[in-house]
This record gives sequence, C-alpha cells and structure tokens, in this order.
Amino acid sequence: MDLKDYIRSIKDYPKKGILFRDITTLIKNETAFDETINQIVDRSKKFKVDKIAAIESRGFVFASAVSYILKKPFIMLRKKNKLPADVHSIDFKLEYGTATIEVHKDSISENDFVLIIDDLIATGGTAEAAAKLIEISKGNVAAFIFVINLFDLGGSDNLLKKGYKVENLMDFPGH
Repeated sequence: MDLKDYIRSIKDYPKKGILFRDITTLIKNETAFDETINQIVDRSKKFKVDKIAAIESRGFVFASAVSYILKKPFIMLRKKNKLPADVHSIDFKLEYGTATIEVHKDSISENDFVLIIDDLIATGGTAEAAAKLIEISKGNVAAFIFVINLFDLGGSDNLLKKGYKVENLMDFPGH
C-alpha cells in the first residue's frame, strides 16, 4: 500500500504559496490508517521506548494509537495554557512568528526514553522544541517518527545533524 495515495494536497492553504499536505484523507480510510499505525509501531521497535509523546494536535491521532498498541504511557505536548498542572515550557520560532509548547512536569521521569510522534515535519522548529521539553524534564529522546517529511524544508536533516534518530513514513516536497 502506498500511503502517499491517501494524502491530499491543497494549494494555497492556509495562505497563498503553500501546498498543504492533508492527513485527513489518510485517517478517514480505515485500511490506510491501520497501515500507518502498523508502520509506526514497526519502526518504533528499533528504539528503547518507555513513553510516547506527541505534538499537538495531529500528532495525538497517531501517537495515542501507537501508545495503546505498545502499552506505553502517552504524553501530550500542548500549546501554552492547555495543561492544568505545573509545566515545563519552551518558546520557539515558527515561519510566521513564535509559539510555546508545554508538558506536565510529572509526565517524564529521569532517564525515561521518550518517542516523539507527529504527523509532519517541515522546518523542525516544533520538533526541536519538543526534544528540549523532554530533555529539561530529564528524559531522553528515543527518536522521532513523522508520518510526512517535507524533505526540502530541512527539518528532518536538522534533527539528524543534532544527533537525534529520525524516521519518516513518506517524503513530499514542501512547495
């Protein structure tokens, strides 16, 4: 099964000049979604993993299913002011401004190996911030697994250069 067949490309969304890679067409097809989850689970077995984390919000769709199958705790990395308990926060730059993501301080124990799952990697700013959250929580980034890599935007390569392990299920150009 070629998962690329289930990704819809939308021109000029959310703004002119952007070619948006839409995963909703993949997750609404039970066979494609099942195959995606199975591929993530298979790739995750290469790494020592104690917990699974996902970046809000589309990453939650994939990571929660993987967490269930692997019987590993699930950690939500959320936008600012979305988590009710004490948090670690990281500010980071986006192509169009800045953002903040947070994690509960009690989500990660010292030396936990945390697998980070997200739907897509572009420039990698959000992924790097996620890694920093794991590290300031005294955990270790086991690896990243992305459903889509926008290879010409360099995020996956940047993570690899920083010493992180990265897996991508499929590659698309970013433009």
